[in-house]
Amino acid sequence: MRKLFTSIALLLILIPGFSVSPDEGIWIPLLIEKYNIKLMKEKGFKLSAEDIYSVNRACMKDAVVSFNGGCTAELISGEGLLITNHHCGYSLIQDHSSLEHDYLTDGFWAMSGKEELPNPGVTVTILKWMEDVTDKVLAGTSDDMAPAERERIISLNIENIQRKAVERTGYRASVKPFFMGNQYFLFVNETFRDVRLVGAPPSSIGKFGGDTDNWVWPRHTGDFSIFRVYAGKDNKPADYSPDNVPYKPAYYFPISLKGVKEGDFTMVFGYPGTTSEYVPSYHIDMVKNFVNPRLIEIRTRKIDIIDEAMNSDPLIRIQYSAKKAGISNAWKKWIGEIQGLERMKTISRKQEYEAAITKWISSDEARSKSYADILPSYKRIYDSLKIYTLVNNFTNEVLSGIESLNLSRNLRDLVSQTEKGSDPEAVNKLKDQLIAYSEQFFKDYNRETDRKLFVSMLQSYGETIEQEWLAPEYTRLKSSCNGDFASFSVKLYDKSVFTDQARFKDFIKGFNRSSVKKIKKDELYTLSQDIMAFISENVRPELARLNSEVQLLNKRYMKAQMEYESGRVFYPDANSTLRVAFGTVMGYYSRDAVYFKPVSTLKGIIEKDNPEIYDYDVPDKLKELYANKDFGRYAADGEVPVCFIANNHTTGGNSGSPVINSEGYLIGINFDRAWEGVASDMAFNPDQSRNISLDIRFALFIIDKFAGAGYLLNEMTIVE
Repeated sequence: MRKLFTSIALLLILIPGFSVSPDEGIWIPLLIEKYNIKLMKEKGFKLSAEDIYSVNRACMKDAVVSFNGGCTAELISGEGLLITNHHCGYSLIQDHSSLEHDYLTDGFWAMSGKEELPNPGVTVTILKWMEDVTDKVLAGTSDDMAPAERERIISLNIENIQRKAVERTGYRASVKPFFMGNQYFLFVNETFRDVRLVGAPPSSIGKFGGDTDNWVWPRHTGDFSIFRVYAGKDNKPADYSPDNVPYKPAYYFPISLKGVKEGDFTMVFGYPGTTSEYVPSYHIDMVKNFVNPRLIEIRTRKIDIIDEAMNSDPLIRIQYSAKKAGISNAWKKWIGEIQGLERMKTISRKQEYEAAITKWISSDEARSKSYADILPSYKRIYDSLKIYTLVNNFTNEVLSGIESLNLSRNLRDLVSQTEKGSDPEAVNKLKDQLIAYSEQFFKDYNRETDRKLFVSMLQSYGETIEQEWLAPEYTRLKSSCNGDFASFSVKLYDKSVFTDQARFKDFIKGFNRSSVKKIKKDELYTLSQDIMAFISENVRPELARLNSEVQLLNKRYMKAQMEYESGRVFYPDANSTLRVAFGTVMGYYSRDAVYFKPVSTLKGIIEKDNPEIYDYDVPDKLKELYANKDFGRYAADGEVPVCFIANNHTTGGNSGSPVINSEGYLIGINFDRAWEGVASDMAFNPDQSRNISLDIRFALFIIDKFAGAGYLLNEMTIVE
């Protein structure tokens, strides 16, 4: 199998007429020299593959980091200065905010190292090296082996590979599957644990346009924030300490002021999260027509309630800004994704492909023996999988939508340990942890908002999920209150220990055996425990089994596709590992007679200004700078560029990724995708798939001219 895979992967010429854009793909940096560098150079790239990835010398990979496990960021100075998206740092900025110091509304700028704000728990991870370890992972396995035994051997092999890779290094290792388990790579990383907030523009810049403009082009959002990585005096990772010093990176990006124009080469280097480019039509149908429409409905309810609350009170706006952003981001993406999949006729195109590959399989006896059962098996499994997926995902949406219900779930261990009569010291430790957690929880909690969410979520749960999949405690509760969750919730929220900080803290401090009886009479606790138990016992085991079956089919189907299209260079799906995407700055036709140019400017911000709408209220200082044309060295053709688009293939996790020009200089920060092409996680549309990036000149303009923090530019390498 390994030899077959290698022979497929080494073919470098696309089959004639195959409908794959040359700019499509999320590529493995280790293999750029082998598969991509020739095309990259044809598009204008002037450097070598080793300038991108090398284990022998400092290179771009040393300046690209995974930011707190969900975004990308890049080093821009020899003093550990890091830039990422405003939305990637949003929850951290919110954590530091209060009515007295509202950094979301006013922005934050440390004017010296002493003013930089620590962020406990935040990490920055840098790749040291990667390696193809497929042969080592699959050693001792065969295709005709029982699946459980095969997975057992693979797991043991992976454990050994990871352990040996980091012995006596202080690094961490992980082995990830690629091409649905047909190939494996080892990643060895160094993780830093002292990351401090240096600067962030106000939300009126960093989140300009809010949810209205999210996933939309043209865009005018100054989506950036700045952090600094600190290390011990040996330049190695260390827990936060006032004695730590700025990290000295092996490489950091020089910054170009030359900007972009249509047709320019661009490269995005980052940590894309998850894509599903090679799944069958049954998967697309499940997502598009069955699961996501219902998730969109329940998130719409959440957003409406939170919006109303945020508009009523400045404190609630601070408390719920990050929460709402997290809810609405996927919500709007799902809406655009459904429209994009429909526009591209993705399901019917997949079905046509499946008919063609089925004909190819059936034309050969050996292929039929290996692959003929795959697509019929997919159909059988997805008929059940879509139901279990909906019940699991929708129930999670219900639980996550009620904050007090979530808080109650955290008491499970304390109740269990108290009932068992566990060591008092262990029980007290659990109490201390719960009290500490509650401090942060109630800081960003509003009881009335949560009560309204409680009512709406439980109503939606009963309206959407079939009776057989509803937790018994929910059914009992609904019956006891005659479905009037609104009236019931008023009494519940007045007395529950999970809706009031002082009540909760006192209850936990005095928690004992008699408290167990009391907590089991609190409907928030009993409801959360029953729903979780129901899902754990009746949904997740079968869901896991079905997904396991799908994964086994995926591996074989991926192998079949690569044999069928033996002249195509396949790129692997994203899996939160470091990747390269490259393309060209270009506009696109949104619809008939509507063409979007690839660059937006500060002029567009001024045109959108509306003081009556929070997300469009342009700061006076920015309007003053524009009126005076005080643009410094950051203007082009009399305007300050704000954002630009290109056809790089990106996805979630690429937020904050450096956008690099043909000379290897930083020209932008990736932060979004255009609405029309947002379905690119499952189907890349070369005509409309566009990534949206902040022009680095706008970030520098804000730092220098707006914030007066120009001292930060002194530690950067800026190329005029």
